[in-house]
Amino acid sequence: MDFVRYAESSAGLLNAELTDRDALLGYLSQRAWLQPQVVDRDVTVLRRFQRDLRPAFEASAADDAQGVVDVINALLERHPITPRIADHNPAHLHIHVANRAASVADLLIGESLLGLANLVCDLGPTRLGVCAATPCTNVYVDTSPNKSRRYCSERCSSRANVAAFRARQKAAAG
Repeated sequence: MDFVRYAESSAGLLNAELTDRDALLGYLSQRAWLQPQVVDRDVTVLRRFQRDLRPAFEASAADDAQGVVDVINALLERHPITPRIADHNPAHLHIHVANRAASVADLLIGESLLGLANLVCDLGPTRLGVCAATPCTNVYVDTSPNKSRRYCSERCSSRANVAAFRARQKAAAG
């Protein structure tokens, strides 16, 4: 199990616009084996989870370590994880975070929470963030060596840097 990948996918899940079943199917485009299992209830559960998870990223961005831990712990209590060793490929045993009967929502929530819990324990609770680019509100996971990430994507980083450059140019000309 790649905990960093699961933590990063939690940011992706939080940034996803899950308006309906089709939007969730689109979000799962790289995980086609899950698509046939998607039901409308998964969308409702995941939208509630998005709303409940966002405060962890906001607390981290505000350097509120205890807030991050409290939010993730509360979500772990509300969404218990049932890890199991997956043996569908005997040469590559690994951990899945839900049993075979789990819903798509339960699986995605379990991956998110286990990934975030491990990331917080390994790298610290202030490695989550909210994009610094205006007007973006996306979140990200910062795995950089010096905890320097400020943007959710290269696009937002470039846009912010170009805007700052133009502002400096305008100030210098004025």
